[in-house]
Amino acid sequence: MEYLELPINEVELDLDNPRIKHYIEIYGDNITSEGLSLALSASGGNSNSSTFEALKNSIKVNRGIINPIIVNRDGKGKLFVVEGNTRLQIYREFAIEEPNGPWNKIIAIVYDDLPTDEIHAIRLQTHLVGPRDWDPFSKAKYLYELSNIYHMPMSMIISFCGGKSSEIAKYIQAYSDMMKYYWNQMLDNEEDPEPKEFSKFVELQNRSIKDSLIAHNYTEKDFAKWVVNRNIDTAQNVRKLPGILGLKKARDIFMSSNITEAYKYINVNDKKNAELDNASIDELVLILVERIRNIPNAEVKNLRWSSDFSQKKSNIKALIDELANLWVDIKEG
Repeated sequence: MEYLELPINEVELDLDNPRIKHYIEIYGDNITSEGLSLALSASGGNSNSSTFEALKNSIKVNRGIINPIIVNRDGKGKLFVVEGNTRLQIYREFAIEEPNGPWNKIIAIVYDDLPTDEIHAIRLQTHLVGPRDWDPFSKAKYLYELSNIYHMPMSMIISFCGGKSSEIAKYIQAYSDMMKYYWNQMLDNEEDPEPKEFSKFVELQNRSIKDSLIAHNYTEKDFAKWVVNRNIDTAQNVRKLPGILGLKKARDIFMSSNITEAYKYINVNDKKNAELDNASIDELVLILVERIRNIPNAEVKNLRWSSDFSQKKSNIKALIDELANLWVDIKEG
């Protein structure tokens, strides 16, 4: 390898960079310099945008970069960025704003004809475990491509970036589910997909979540639709989904609003149930007698024609039997 100052126009950006690639897949090869800068700065959401601005300001104040970019010279002599797309793009923008400034050349570590595996190793070590973190969506996209397109063994991926195979597999499957069920749905709706929604699909990989979907006759496609419609409002709330899907009233609130509102209903009822758990038999009897005496006729009719009438009828019969047994115990006592 060599340390060189390279003219910025002789170095080509790495268009296979996961932070850029999905934008190019949407917009094609006509992506502009401004669009490329947006892809580099905003692929992971607002937090990445602020990081980009901080880096840009630091380079401007220091009149250059501290860490060299990493470049590969291929067999034909062409120079491609391996690591440092953002910094090269910043130099190009500054060179337009200030043609006589120190922006026409950039310091670089230059390798000759790096093997593909070594290029992957540099990216993984720099951006998955190194100081210049990619956002979770970009990490997952890269891991997915290494596993499913380049067919890199899991053992090799782990040797480059560390971690557990189960966690890496979860990221890969989350990316696959997101692209298959959410990304295409957003494009069909002519809406811009949101990479920041990726964390919800990571939560989807928990066994209890997928088991709950299956148990209630839902699929990953339904989950993606709930993400699109904002029924799933935060990634943290995904873990509350099994409890919500299991209660009809909570499920109805979720479908018409979101998980937060549905969980409020569950919390209120949990408090009520806690109060009933602490009530005496006499208090429970009085509550039940009062409730039944004042039940509206409309509610009785709705009960008779409800879709789960058989289950409700069975519950009432069980109550009658238990009260009869209690009555016998009291009389004999």
